[in-house]
Amino acid sequence: MPQTRNILFLMFDQLRWDYLSCYGHPHLKTPHIDRLAAMGLRFDQARIQSPLCGPSRMSVLTGRYPSSNGATWNRVPLKVGELTLGDFLRQQGMECWLVGKTHMAADIEGLQRFGIDPASQQGRRLSEAGFDVFERDDGMRPEGANGFYDPGGALAYNAYLRAKGYGGDNPWHDYANSARDAQGNVLSGWFLENADKPANIREDDSETPYMMRRGMDFIAAQGDTPWLCHLSLIKPHWPYIVPAPYHDLYGPQDMIPVQCSEAELATPHPVLSRLLATPMSRTFQRPEIREKVLRAYMGLIKQIDDQVGVLLDWLAQTGRLADTMIVLTSDHGDYLGDHGLGEKMFFHDTSVKVPLIVYDPSPQADATRGTVSDALVELIDLLPTFVEVAGGNAADIDHIAEGYSLLPILHGQTRDMPRAFQICEYDYAMTPLADTLGLSIGAARMVMIADHRWKMIHCAGGFAPILFDRLNDPQELSDLGASPDHAGVIESLRARLLDWALRPSQRQTRSTAQILAARHGGGDGQGVVIGTVDAASAPLIETMRYTGRTAPDKTGA
Repeated sequence: MPQTRNILFLMFDQLRWDYLSCYGHPHLKTPHIDRLAAMGLRFDQARIQSPLCGPSRMSVLTGRYPSSNGATWNRVPLKVGELTLGDFLRQQGMECWLVGKTHMAADIEGLQRFGIDPASQQGRRLSEAGFDVFERDDGMRPEGANGFYDPGGALAYNAYLRAKGYGGDNPWHDYANSARDAQGNVLSGWFLENADKPANIREDDSETPYMMRRGMDFIAAQGDTPWLCHLSLIKPHWPYIVPAPYHDLYGPQDMIPVQCSEAELATPHPVLSRLLATPMSRTFQRPEIREKVLRAYMGLIKQIDDQVGVLLDWLAQTGRLADTMIVLTSDHGDYLGDHGLGEKMFFHDTSVKVPLIVYDPSPQADATRGTVSDALVELIDLLPTFVEVAGGNAADIDHIAEGYSLLPILHGQTRDMPRAFQICEYDYAMTPLADTLGLSIGAARMVMIADHRWKMIHCAGGFAPILFDRLNDPQELSDLGASPDHAGVIESLRARLLDWALRPSQRQTRSTAQILAARHGGGDGQGVVIGTVDAASAPLIETMRYTGRTAPDKTGA
């Protein structure tokens, strides 16, 4: 067995990389996450594969790009038959469990087509991105006139809150994600004007401490079988509201100035101009609203850090730090007004670059402990990494998984990844943006390609590319896509993007070893000797059944 026996895979939702002190935030101190970085390796150039919860997570859990696995938007089902992390780990004798969020949508039609009972073990795993479920909570229970956004959201958490004395039909909203005025009125956390108020809940009962305890409950219940636990927490994702004392720890003096230039707003790219005009972006262009949200956002991250400290202390006290790999990351970032935008659905590093910290307890990782890597890492690299930790070989699944194992970097065997660029995709065919741009379903697509210096965004539908020089413009404020001086750079990046787009990503039923073996042609001993002049011209293993044989004349009378 590998010396690293178990894997704790921590994912936070909408956590920006630059809002952690180990990544350089000047005022928001996160000593416990910094402690984890000092124990392991911090990746400085980790990027996601889609700037949206669902497709980003499905890429992580399949090890495949959104255009490969087909789950390109929230609540688009991951098709039955798409292999996931759980499938690969169980082949190696490692269990794979979920505590928290996946954003997975089940392919009910696919289950029916193959006659699979959704209530069976196979059906449940196919419906849960390959996981066995300890507790699933996608952390969202919004409700409108037509019902709940997610009827299964926060059910166990709501039951917990009711048992703790929080009443009502949806305590997730009324207490965990809302404030209260002096008259007892609920001040919804959905309304950003309330973001600087304290959530009406005891801090210990709020979502982050609750789900962290559930993760520890899972770990405490495990026996001798190696496991991966995907402990996936909803915050600091909206609604932006946090309980006391975290709601007023930070003020304007602690906030990073908005990253935006006059040129971005004055002469934007046609796609960006539509994004800048959305209600979400208009809201975050208001400094007083941005300040309220940042108070809550930073408070939520401080609460996260404190809970990571609780977790690390508990793992140390119980002896589990000695054999448990810990991976901490996020599914995407949050614009928070940078570049004049809200939400996350574009390709600036505020959205697509994420924290990635890996603590590997094995002695092989001692060489890189406490260091920083600038390798071009993608989150699809986590699946092959976990397979190798479980005892498998990433090369055996490279016809399916499109990432690369991080173990060679973690163990100091190399400094670089095998890739020369990173890819992030956005399929926005299901959004109003596609309508405002007048695009067909097939044209509502964008792809980012980035190397250490350049980032280009290809916008289908006939739009010009967007280009950033990240060496001279690290905040990505100046679009060089229309610059004649950079035509050669764009041409080079387009050629790389074309090579990537033509990859054989759907050829999943033959391994690399099988493909290489097939190159030997007739050497498989099955008698195929096409184009052979005589017996001496082909291997005996192919011709031995065709020579030295006799047969009676059956041609005539």
